[in-house]
Amino acid sequence: ILDIKRADPGIEAFFENAAGYAVFPNVGKGGFVIGGAYGRGVVIVNDRIDGYTTMSQATIGLQLGGQKYAQFIFFRDTVALGHFRRGNFEFGAQASAVAITAGASSDAAYDQGVAIFTQAAGGLMLEGTVGGQRFTYEPASP
Repeated sequence: ILDIKRADPGIEAFFENAAGYAVFPNVGKGGFVIGGAYGRGVVIVNDRIDGYTTMSQATIGLQLGGQKYAQFIFFRDTVALGHFRRGNFEFGAQASAVAITAGASSDAAYDQGVAIFTQAAGGLMLEGTVGGQRFTYEPASP
């Protein structure tokens, strides 16, 4: 989280104003025509771990390579957060993520109650693919 805040200090407003957020610190992605991505993360609400989540993605189309990245999903309100918590949450192929660079958050906005940010950690991926992301959620023990 500190890395993303250093890369774009403007993202602090998303951390402060969101009803909650999911952090996937290490998502791996790769493909050659058919590809996929997978990552595990935590859901944070009121500065506490609310639950655990996984992200999986299957894609088809022009793609070659592999990369690692972190992904952050901010939930604007309790309605969006509740939808995610019910499990089997999906983003369609039309969902877009903002790549974290200095000032990137100033152009970011919520879409259907969520805002998605990614921060590349390494690798190179050429892609022109179609595929959505699917998420699971498991509450943390009380």
